[in-house]
Amino acid sequence: MRGITVGGVLDEAAATWPDREALIVVNQDVRWSWRELRDRARQLAAGLLATGLNPGDRIGMLAPNRAEWLLAQFGTAYAGLILVNINPAYRHSELEYALNKVGCRALITDTQFKSSDYIAMLRSLAPNLSISTPGDLHTSQLPELRMVIQLGSAGIAGMFSLDEILGNANAESCARLDLVSAQLDFDAPINIQFTSGTTGAPKAATLTHHNMVNNARMSAAILKFTEQDRLCIPVPMYHCFGMVLGTLLCAGCGAAIVFPWPAFEAEATLKAIEAESCTALHGVPTMFIAMLDEPGFEHYDLSSLRTGIIGGAPCPAELMRRVIDDMHMSEITIAYGMTETGPLSTQTRPDDPIELRVGSVGRSLPNTEIKIVDENERILPIEQPGELCVRGYNVMPGYWEDRERTAEDVGPNRWIRTGDIATMDEAGYIRIVGRSKDMLIRGGENIYPREIEDLLYTNPKIDQVEVVGVPDPKFGEEIAACIRLRDGEQATDEEIRQFCRGKLAHFKIPRYVLFVNEFPMTVTGKVQKFILRELLTKEFEQATGTSQPERAAL
Repeated sequence: MRGITVGGVLDEAAATWPDREALIVVNQDVRWSWRELRDRARQLAAGLLATGLNPGDRIGMLAPNRAEWLLAQFGTAYAGLILVNINPAYRHSELEYALNKVGCRALITDTQFKSSDYIAMLRSLAPNLSISTPGDLHTSQLPELRMVIQLGSAGIAGMFSLDEILGNANAESCARLDLVSAQLDFDAPINIQFTSGTTGAPKAATLTHHNMVNNARMSAAILKFTEQDRLCIPVPMYHCFGMVLGTLLCAGCGAAIVFPWPAFEAEATLKAIEAESCTALHGVPTMFIAMLDEPGFEHYDLSSLRTGIIGGAPCPAELMRRVIDDMHMSEITIAYGMTETGPLSTQTRPDDPIELRVGSVGRSLPNTEIKIVDENERILPIEQPGELCVRGYNVMPGYWEDRERTAEDVGPNRWIRTGDIATMDEAGYIRIVGRSKDMLIRGGENIYPREIEDLLYTNPKIDQVEVVGVPDPKFGEEIAACIRLRDGEQATDEEIRQFCRGKLAHFKIPRYVLFVNEFPMTVTGKVQKFILRELLTKEFEQATGTSQPERAAL
């Protein structure tokens, strides 16, 4: 454990590996050394302070993966500003909610990305933006927001450009920055991330330097990262996976950071791995599925790969085996956690037996406690399923200015409830059975979808499967398996049920088998099961009195 700030980590990297490559952004043709990254981040920090921002102010970042994300991540940390990560897929109401929820005083924004026109969205929320003096915005819908900084050099009315902010750095503001940085407390909040909203309205999880720096360090040690490694990061920077287990992890050990594309694209990621000889790759399961299924996958040279993390969502054992065998990632790990734990709580080790690396989420990270409890919060015996709870340095202080919601998840003894149902074996390995909210009860039997999904993933015809419960008048709930088949494959609902017979108890065999083309997803690659359940329930209600639908309209 180290008592050091995020900016301190970058300072050490620049001092230790000044001329080694730190950041490669393929689509921007950027190649910065650790010294260059440090100098640019400090320049941004000094420029932000010169505009009138003060330590503790919240500043939003609305952009896909690009070099400026690193400047924002480390620059705000140097200045003691609290960086607020905003999902680049947010629309008007979501952006308004995020900015107002935590009282953002400033916003750094891209101009547009894909179908999102961020400037138009801001003008809609702040109609007087174009006639305001940059840095002096006053608007009723965004009452705390004073400053908008757009990425690039082109002038947009009412906004600063990032180049203007960088140009504000002078001897006076740099001297102030030195004073501010020297007084920073590593236990102070430095980052706010909104939970992904798979089960409801996002909550503003607040993380400290200490949460993130040490979580990145623990994971880097498990991965055996050194300055010789090169990490491909297709996961989004607005999430912990990208900015803690990606960029901050690399800064702590001098490994190079590679951004293949602004958002995940399988082809771009595979090309970047090959061209940059990446030794590691992070991603959620759906990303690995997409890469393995990319046309011409077998022609990419991925032999440089060694390790990485699959996380962010449950990883089927069959997918893990394909990653090890087909992507040459012999030391790939599975990691488990949540935004509120900065993010990791458990991780498999590269030298764990293969059956544990494909069948568990590993053991607790150093200095992290795990317990499995029943509904009365009593610790359960080994191998008995219950809710997984976490305690340690990685647990957030709380949700931003929301004591009520914090108290719902974090107990008086600092144990945080994850909402996940898990088991623990004698050696401390954790197996996630499912989400407590995903658990369905059929005729009095508790059923965890994860068990059914893991079995179905062993069917070679199945590319992706999600199991949910739908209302049933006789049993209370019935099991619905939504399946996306591999390209060129065909199957029937009865064929899938027959595959399950003899492998699952009869009451766990899906009554409904639906073949789908896609799933409702968050941008981080998590399937929104609550939306899937709502869609299926509505479809079944419309089909009352007829045979079950064979293909869901998703």
